[in-house]
Amino acid sequence: MKKRASDKVVPPSWEQLGSWVALVETGSVSAAAQRLGISQAGVSQHVRQLEESLGASLLDRATRPAHPTASGQRLYEQARDLLSRASHMTETVRALSRSKRSLLRLGCVDSFAATIGPQMVRGLAGRVQRLRLVSGINPGLAEQFDNHQLDVLITTDDPKPGTGRECLALFSEQFVLAVPSDFKVLPLASLHQLSGLRPFMHYSTRSKMGALVDAYLARHDPDIEQVFEFDATDPLLSLVREDLGIALTTPLCLWQSRYHAMHLKCVPLTALRHQGQAYPPLQRTFYMVYRPDELGPLAQDIAAMVRVAVRELQREWGSALNLPANLLSVNEDR
Repeated sequence: MKKRASDKVVPPSWEQLGSWVALVETGSVSAAAQRLGISQAGVSQHVRQLEESLGASLLDRATRPAHPTASGQRLYEQARDLLSRASHMTETVRALSRSKRSLLRLGCVDSFAATIGPQMVRGLAGRVQRLRLVSGINPGLAEQFDNHQLDVLITTDDPKPGTGRECLALFSEQFVLAVPSDFKVLPLASLHQLSGLRPFMHYSTRSKMGALVDAYLARHDPDIEQVFEFDATDPLLSLVREDLGIALTTPLCLWQSRYHAMHLKCVPLTALRHQGQAYPPLQRTFYMVYRPDELGPLAQDIAAMVRVAVRELQREWGSALNLPANLLSVNEDR
């Protein structure tokens, strides 16, 4: 039985494949019909339709009882596997729907909430009935997590070992020097020299961001004056935009305040010089802290969502803010 090349190929239906598997396993049309709860004519019709659509004889009708041909046996093996996987797919989807979490409390630092938060809300909409997104600075969020007021914590604090909790590294980003768009960075200049031309804008040391920057400056340029200090990125970058200062910040913070960042110039730390040597990079890493006994497989799903969202943002801010891609690295460890 041959098919014309011009015939349109139509995949077999689930009903046809089910009839064929039942026929091979029971050995007769009547037994297959009884198993499936349909008529014998229905089983026979499904077999004929399969032979027509596949262009192959599936039964050797010269024998009594009829036995599957080589093509029929191959179809049986693959159809049985396909039906089994389809059944498993149905069960897992139903199980996921039944196990939909009633409430997920997610805590994260402000820059994460403002940039990756929207993608997280979209990704989790089908997994939880209610999502509570709490943003703030690391110390307050960590306390809420310790007090079981948060289920998941996205933090830049170094992971702390603890019973019943796990930590996943998600991604890291390097700091850059943000300066006014018309500001001329002197060749081989140091941060201290540049701070003599424009005041250095500091993040509050109450935040991990501010603590990182201050520790870095203490190691390399301890004489930089600390005049201005801010809790938030928006006011800090607005002053840089107005040519009132310079600041160390990160791609995520720049994207959070892109209204100002699009009017700034960003200089990698390695392009500056301190005592004749390039400044070492400064980076912060985002971690996800959770309790595996409480969160289960949802933890890995959340981590995957974050990594996908970060890659999307990387493409967007790379073109909009002219930032090199190597300022950000996604951690793929599971």
